[in-house]
Amino acid sequence: MSQSVAACVKDIIGRNPFISELIGHDLISYSNLARFIRPQIESMCGKSVSEASIIMAARRFSKEIAEEAAAMTGSDGGIEYEISVKTNIYDLNLRRSDETAARLMKLYALVKPSEGDFLNISIGSHEISMSVSDKYRSAADELVDESDVIHRFADLVAITIVFKGDFLQTPGILYLAARKLAWESINIIEVISTMNVLTFVVGKDDSSRAYEALNAFLSDEL
Repeated sequence: MSQSVAACVKDIIGRNPFISELIGHDLISYSNLARFIRPQIESMCGKSVSEASIIMAARRFSKEIAEEAAAMTGSDGGIEYEISVKTNIYDLNLRRSDETAARLMKLYALVKPSEGDFLNISIGSHEISMSVSDKYRSAADELVDESDVIHRFADLVAITIVFKGDFLQTPGILYLAARKLAWESINIIEVISTMNVLTFVVGKDDSSRAYEALNAFLSDEL
């Protein structure tokens, strides 16, 4: 069933965060945008559509984007935080099995977070991801079958943000932080979050830029 021009424009922009970002900062030419997305709009609507109608819909939607951006960036006074960095992180991505998950639990008896060690194990529906301080790399490798390894990364850095408050109840912070890293062309290896802590695991070569990008985002936008 065909959709209205406004619904199609909202759908396309909503699925393209970089276009949304440019609109939110009033950095985009609506006429160029209309020309670019017009073929998609016509396909979705099932009819010929004028660029003027697309421009009108995009301008109308830009107001919603501006309101959402204001809400997500915490215009009520900002959020307190601390940011820290741990180097020499080892990461494994594995095919999930109950046996592998059980063996990896043995790492909890070895790793000492109180002494600065790092460990995170996430068990998904099909895969297991594990990030641990590199000094436990041999111990981790001994616990897994090589045939279960999908990806292995070494020499990573974990950048951790500790929020002085429940950041999960503030809509959009994780999205905004990840988007900031994407703007800097920084590849995120792992994202780890708890109620008040958010960690990005990135490559060592990207770590300085990632730290600067996140620190600037937290200082200037929240």
